[in-house]
Amino acid sequence: MLERRHIVLQIARDALEHALGKSGKRGEGGEGASASRTPPDMANALWLRENGASFVTLRQDGDLRGCIGSLEAHRPLGEDIAANAVAAALYDRRFVPVSHLELEHIEVEVSILTPSEPLPCDNEADAMAKLRPGIDGVVLEYGRHRSTFLPQVWENLPDVSSFLRELKRKAGLPGDFWHADLRVRRYGVEKHCERETVE
Repeated sequence: MLERRHIVLQIARDALEHALGKSGKRGEGGEGASASRTPPDMANALWLRENGASFVTLRQDGDLRGCIGSLEAHRPLGEDIAANAVAAALYDRRFVPVSHLELEHIEVEVSILTPSEPLPCDNEADAMAKLRPGIDGVVLEYGRHRSTFLPQVWENLPDVSSFLRELKRKAGLPGDFWHADLRVRRYGVEKHCERETVE
């Protein structure tokens, strides 16, 4: 597991450094242009070549600095991690792009997602009873509205009611909204953080 942690974090870090460059300029070719680069010494890791879904979270001084990910596996995991690292740094619309001067102060976290599964629920109370705080990542979908929270979000929203309310708001829905057509899915993550490598 330690080797796996080192590999995924190195992929994300290398992608960031390659995309920003020493000059601080974005990689040519637009979003994700540098993202398919996988370090040569990792080329033999078969699990990196299998399709996988990941989220990359960037923090600076403990504060969120960017977070982008994939909910479904649609490309090799190594490419997905690299692409999401670049996107989190440069294309998260909540933040200005990360500069090369910030890189040494940025902490990288990679979450590898397990396939999501439907969580059948008759109403919100049923959903609240079935969710597992601290364990479940949650996807909420209603028509064109969609949002997700990684399991890490439970650290800030440990109450199930508050968790669901904020998840609905993130999707652009009222916090007290519920409808029979609202769908809930859950997934798990394998989390790797740079801070954990030195603890």
